[in-house]
Amino acid sequence: MAVHEHAHRTAGLHLPSFRRGRAATAPGTAESALEGTHTVRARLLGSLRILMGFVFLWAFLDKTFGLGYATGSGKGWIDGGSPTKGFLSGVAAGPLESTFHSWAGAAWADRLFMLGLLGVGAALVAGIGLRLAAVAGTAMMALMWMAEWPPAQHLSDGAPSMSTNPFADHHLVYALVLIALAAASAGDTLGAGRRWAALPFVRDNGWLR
Repeated sequence: MAVHEHAHRTAGLHLPSFRRGRAATAPGTAESALEGTHTVRARLLGSLRILMGFVFLWAFLDKTFGLGYATGSGKGWIDGGSPTKGFLSGVAAGPLESTFHSWAGAAWADRLFMLGLLGVGAALVAGIGLRLAAVAGTAMMALMWMAEWPPAQHLSDGAPSMSTNPFADHHLVYALVLIALAAASAGDTLGAGRRWAALPFVRDNGWLR
């Protein structure tokens, strides 16, 4: 009877002991996995932010210096070329067609466009002022979306527009990415976002973050 009771206790204590060990390590493992997931997510967002910034900065550099990609050599802004004339004068669809034609090549339009490219690109690469960058970048993308006007099946001269989608295009995707990066404070990883947010004038004005 005594032997039977001892054996019964041993068998009964083995499994609970194993479970207690698992219970003790589970929270730490879960926390470690959560922290690892958070780190990976933060680094991915930081990398996406930098790549997105390069998209804007490269457009600025190419249009300024005529690096031979979208802007031919000798046709850069510093050579007297207009960053907006070619694109806006080529608008051939949409309700704002005549408006964009009137803006094409205007000095104020060139300056605002280039300032937007430089400002948004620099903010994204540095990881600072992402809220302002998101607002400015989204406004630019919205105007460019309206200039290309994907809903049109035909251009104003009747030719097929060759639009691949009546609504979604890369301008809307870029705008959504900018908003997501600002909302996720993506400048805190692989950027100067934390130090920027700690500055007194930024702390007192949240819209500057």
